[in-house]
Amino acid sequence: MKIIIGCDEAAYDLKMIIKEHLESKGYEVTDSGADKGEVVLYPDIAYQVADEIAAGNFERGILVCGTGIGMSICANKVAGVRAAVCHDPFSAERARKSNNAQILCMGERVVGTELAKLLVDVWLASEFAGGASTAKVERIQELESAHR
Repeated sequence: MKIIIGCDEAAYDLKMIIKEHLESKGYEVTDSGADKGEVVLYPDIAYQVADEIAAGNFERGILVCGTGIGMSICANKVAGVRAAVCHDPFSAERARKSNNAQILCMGERVVGTELAKLLVDVWLASEFAGGASTAKVERIQELESAHR
């Protein structure tokens, strides 16, 4: 699975921990986040990652900033992208199973490193369940198309 990861300067350390964790599990990871000490505007990173997901260049994306909220807001502006802020395992699982979220967002100031790795693992192990959720995800796509 090809994964793209991005961060702003507030979450550089967590990005590197997650990146190393993913690579140790055999995932192909592309880093499009800030370098150590580099100050960036998180909307630029979020849009870059979301654009790559929308284009089909990566199966999943991970965005980290101080809280995960700003990254999620920005990534969700890109048509065809569903990004979810998750700070607990249940939400990470449901982001995939119920919402088919392609991007996981987290906050370095909110989660510790071990919890972040667990959230990534849970999210990556989960797949869209379909069923009753299919109509809801399709409706999100319809509304998105109507408001372009």
